[in-house]
Amino acid sequence: MTGFGRGFEASETFAVTVELKTVNNRFLDISLRLSSELQQLESTVKRQIGNRLSRGRVDVNLSYERTTEINYELNRPMIAGYLSAMKKMRDEFELTGEPDLNVIARLPNVLLPKKDELGEDFIVGVEKAVNFALDDLEKMRENEGEMLRNELNFRLSEIENRLPPIEAEAATVADEYRQRLAKRIGEFLNKSDIQIELDQGRLAQEVAYLADKSDIAEEIQRLKSHIEQFRQIMTDEKDVGKRLDFLTQELNREANTIASKTGNLVIKENALAIKSEIEKIREQVQNVE
Repeated sequence: MTGFGRGFEASETFAVTVELKTVNNRFLDISLRLSSELQQLESTVKRQIGNRLSRGRVDVNLSYERTTEINYELNRPMIAGYLSAMKKMRDEFELTGEPDLNVIARLPNVLLPKKDELGEDFIVGVEKAVNFALDDLEKMRENEGEMLRNELNFRLSEIENRLPPIEAEAATVADEYRQRLAKRIGEFLNKSDIQIELDQGRLAQEVAYLADKSDIAEEIQRLKSHIEQFRQIMTDEKDVGKRLDFLTQELNREANTIASKTGNLVIKENALAIKSEIEKIREQVQNVE
């Protein structure tokens, strides 16, 4: 589920800002890039996010400022190498002059901020900022979740509206088979010189066999049951997405079976419309956590 959250925490010595951006993903994928100084916090931040979120790609941006004086260290190997090269150049080309302090000071990375150990108060501050960002993110996702719930309920209602025509046509399938089979046998006998009396009992057996093979009452009942379970799960708070994803597969399975069991055009048309709604549900379910 898409969303954005921002958290901020400050003290006398630092200020931390955390921004979270999430997009749809079937699994939880946390993208977190930290400077070498903050690498030790990577597992802590990912664990915090993993405790609150279960699906989606999460991009984490963590920035901080120190409000105390920053101490610098000299990049001694770099300075020594520079002075040595200058001395060789002076001797080799018989030049005069001495290295200028201002020139050396302007060299890239000649002065490096001193790496201090992360204090406990700073680590706690980062954790608070992450929690604030997660709170902000969840508020936004709750609003989107309500719209998503309404969309899914609408799609389920569309499926339910297609079931009565299917049930009505399913009740006439046996008669259709009887008429079709009797017609074909009659056409065959009319073309044949052999006089054969049609065995009505045998015809009834064949019709019953074909009607049983094309019976979709069980599939219709399972569709109704899955829809009821779907709505119930949407009211839960945990592990909703994965369960809805499974139920969507089951809905699609029943719709496929209904479409394949009979040649009735009305049933097939409504079954295909149900499959179209299920596909729209599948796309939305990927957004549900």
